[in-house]
Amino acid sequence: MQKYISISAALLLASSILAGCGTQNQESSKPEEKAQSMGTPKKEAAKEETPKEESPKTSGTAPAQSSEEKKDSDTAALPDKQEEKQDDSQQESKSLPNKETSKQEDSLTVTPANKNNNDTSKENKTVPPKNEEPSAPASKPTGEVKTPVVKKPDIQVPSKPDPKKDPDGNEDQSIHLAAQPSSIQVLINKENKLPDGYVPGDLVYTNIPFIFSGNSEKKKMRKPASDAISRLFAGAKQQGMQLLGVSAYRSYVTQVGLFNAYVKKDGYEKARTYSAVPGTSEHQTGLTIDVTGGDGKCAAESCFGGTKEAKWLQEHAADYGFIIRYPEGKQSITGYKYEPWHLRYVGTAIARDVMGRGITLEEYFHAVPVNN
Repeated sequence: MQKYISISAALLLASSILAGCGTQNQESSKPEEKAQSMGTPKKEAAKEETPKEESPKTSGTAPAQSSEEKKDSDTAALPDKQEEKQDDSQQESKSLPNKETSKQEDSLTVTPANKNNNDTSKENKTVPPKNEEPSAPASKPTGEVKTPVVKKPDIQVPSKPDPKKDPDGNEDQSIHLAAQPSSIQVLINKENKLPDGYVPGDLVYTNIPFIFSGNSEKKKMRKPASDAISRLFAGAKQQGMQLLGVSAYRSYVTQVGLFNAYVKKDGYEKARTYSAVPGTSEHQTGLTIDVTGGDGKCAAESCFGGTKEAKWLQEHAADYGFIIRYPEGKQSITGYKYEPWHLRYVGTAIARDVMGRGITLEEYFHAVPVNN
């Protein structure tokens, strides 16, 4: 409205000036001067362009204008309109930075990216759920540190029969500990045992052929017995006899497994008639070896007794320091049945005396006969 009022006032002023000049014959004045005099106040008053021009309303009746006066007034109005357009364009150009500024301010509002940043910062803060209680803090370890108990796997160890006890667990006072277990003449039987864990100190591998290949403790003997059995095999070979070793040294642990197998097969009492309770076996002394014929048949079996190799041993074993430890017909003394394959080294002197007299080692030492 202010724009329209200012324009109307300017036109009213222009009309009054033109009316006054008409009476004084101012038609001769130049249109350019009228335009300049009329354009000056409009330049200061007009600021924005108006879409339409309204004719001023006056209280009095204005004199009719000639065509030249109208032309002059229109000519004067043109510069004013141009100036108003320029002023409006300047204002619009000034208003553009404000609009751009407002757009920039709008761009400063939270964008999805900024929202994500805010969400990320919120996520960094641990907020317990509303419906759930925060978890209790872990209990601090006390001063004592408990070591976790690791259960060891059960190891099955072969049962260790006690030669001093019968199957009912009764103590057998008749079994004695050998006084000199490392002696060549040591007497080991069901009533005389070796110390627990005894291992001879001079065990060596023999140089004779066996019924099996590869190294094994069963090929070992004490050094004096090993040398003697090598000579015996060589002497038998010279006379046309082929012999093979079956089993020599046998440790306590090995005897445990062997005896338990016999007990499982035939029972305790019967197993004791042909197998030694661990600790009472002559094989553990390292002075004993089981042999068989060159064909490997009848190894550690009663059928070996009828072979030519068994007969040769009966006649010549003593010459090399060996005796048939469990002769035929002496089971009531030795506690074992006849074993023609079981050779025991005792040295040449004792061997010739025992074999020459047809007695047992127990009888040689005047030992009490073994009770079956």
